[in-house]
Amino acid sequence: MKTYKRIFLLSFAILSHLLFVQEKGIINNKDSKHVTFKSINIGDCTWTSGFWADKFHTCEETMLPYMGELFRGDVGHSLNNFKIAAGLKEGEHKGMKWHDGDFYKYMEAVTYVYAQNGDKALLQELDEYIDIIGKAQADDGYLQTYVQINEDVKRFGNRQYHEMYNSGHLYTSACVHHRVTGQENFLNIALKHADQLYRMFLPETPKELMRFGFNQTQIMGLAELYRETKDKRYLELAEHFINLRGQSKVAPDATANYRFIGDMVQERKPLRQETSAEGHAVLALYFYAGAADVYAETGEKALIDALDRLWSDVVDKKMYVTGACGQTHHGASSRVDMIHEGFLQEYMMPNLSAYNETCANICNSMFSYRMLGIHGEAKYADIMELVLFNSALSGISVEGKDYFYANPLRVCEHGHDPGNNTEFDVRQPYINCFCCPPNLVRTIAKVSGWAYSLTDNGVAVNLYGGNKLQTKLMDGSVLELEQISQYPWQGNVTLKVEKCKKTPFEVQLRIPEWAKGSSVKVNGEAVDVKIQAGTYAKIERKWKKGDVIYLDLPMDIKLLEGNPLIEEVRNQVAVKRGPVVYCVESPDLPQGTSILDVYFPVKTALTATYKPGFLGGVVTINGELKVRKDKNEAMYNAMSAPQFESYQAQLVPYFSWANRGEAEMSVWLPVIW
Repeated sequence: MKTYKRIFLLSFAILSHLLFVQEKGIINNKDSKHVTFKSINIGDCTWTSGFWADKFHTCEETMLPYMGELFRGDVGHSLNNFKIAAGLKEGEHKGMKWHDGDFYKYMEAVTYVYAQNGDKALLQELDEYIDIIGKAQADDGYLQTYVQINEDVKRFGNRQYHEMYNSGHLYTSACVHHRVTGQENFLNIALKHADQLYRMFLPETPKELMRFGFNQTQIMGLAELYRETKDKRYLELAEHFINLRGQSKVAPDATANYRFIGDMVQERKPLRQETSAEGHAVLALYFYAGAADVYAETGEKALIDALDRLWSDVVDKKMYVTGACGQTHHGASSRVDMIHEGFLQEYMMPNLSAYNETCANICNSMFSYRMLGIHGEAKYADIMELVLFNSALSGISVEGKDYFYANPLRVCEHGHDPGNNTEFDVRQPYINCFCCPPNLVRTIAKVSGWAYSLTDNGVAVNLYGGNKLQTKLMDGSVLELEQISQYPWQGNVTLKVEKCKKTPFEVQLRIPEWAKGSSVKVNGEAVDVKIQAGTYAKIERKWKKGDVIYLDLPMDIKLLEGNPLIEEVRNQVAVKRGPVVYCVESPDLPQGTSILDVYFPVKTALTATYKPGFLGGVVTINGELKVRKDKNEAMYNAMSAPQFESYQAQLVPYFSWANRGEAEMSVWLPVIW
């Protein structure tokens, strides 16, 4: 009976794809009743020129092929692990226990690129992987190469093996693959696996599995399986994993040792009662993003109230100026649980020892993207953009082949620990814990899908950059737009209407919070709508082919100061232009100068200069800074009049630092008046 039900549900889903093309979004939320901004289809928006077009081209030509070589060979191990589990190769499991999930993220990235360039070789590559994965899957649906290869390891015996993490990325990648290709080969593997997971945890979860969720990507993945198939069991299981959190006693047990309990894994309190973002930042933000997906389907007030509180706690009290999250590598939560790679107390923002795992930063944008869908408010897209241009892209080299795991805001001789497995002075061609690189590459590959959202009667422009949009509005009418812009280096954005319906509809333009004084014109004339920074400007009218919207976002250079509660940045400034945060880097300092000797004269005149051949093409900020010449190596010194020398400084975008060899760097600089 279950087989017939599945055939019916899949047939219904396929028919729905034919009728409603809006069901092929990164998040398939067309029918989600509690979502304000709905996803466009994957591939509806493609970058044509400028910053994101260049990044996508690098992703297509360099990032993806290079990563594929790693995963297929004896460096990245992943494909070999699947082959060994499938009986196609002899050997032992290599890489981290959660390495399967990293490979699924890579496959998701390949799928996004295929959706935009139509390269059949990519589709063939995916089919080959799917065939191997299918052979590796156990008859009952279980799939985790580390456990399957090591026969002495028990299934679901230790939550630190990240079986749930692998599950979630499997489900998400398979759903994206099905939406883009229409093929069911990968989706069927995911469904078989999810059915096995459902049988394990419902209708009643065994006592030993009550707290098994750890890195909870499975919640997002199950929500997407529900959206893809309309099978309510998957939504039920997703919500069940939320409900289990915080219900059991916080003490070591057979599945978790003392280092991975309590706030570390968000189990000190049930989510609906939580008021503070605690513990491992990646685990927390994936959890919140999954809960947002569940709320989008259920509309439970207690759930969204908790997510609103937690989003505000992260963004207003624990997030860096770059959009980065997870202040420390090792520390304690506000309730004094041992944590790592996680949140510290509010306003505790070290720069030199800041951890800011690339995955955590990306998860911050993923959570905000879901909150944008739910609420339709510009502040969420502001955070998405802040992360994308700063703390996400800092995780990969301009060339596209080397990676950072941690993203501090200051690096100097007495900085983080370059001998640690995840902390380095220069980006690495491979990191043993390889979760961040494919996460970042799939984000770059899919970001065009975040650029626009569908509203009840129109479209919202979330992100700016040269692109073409060919989509259908919620009523099925065709809309084609061309966006022309050199954003983020210039603030001029032109939107041309290429095709649209004859009846009135709205175009909502995000006015970033930093863009005070913005203006909007249609066909050369000012429009009578409210233009307020930090909101969407809604223009509703009867549009026609040839209409042109002109948006001017002032790209002023701004000096930022921190909240006085942030001790680490008192009497210091950071430089920001548009959405891009800048830093001083040692290749631009006078010879023999430490980054710790640089001071910022607050009244210095700064200019912006676009350099097309520098660091992939960036705007630098130039002006006179000061270098302190009197040095004392003692820990404390009697105060004396400092001696400064001026130099002509060049500040570079934070994301582009460490592309000129080993370097010191700082985002925050002490002020002199």
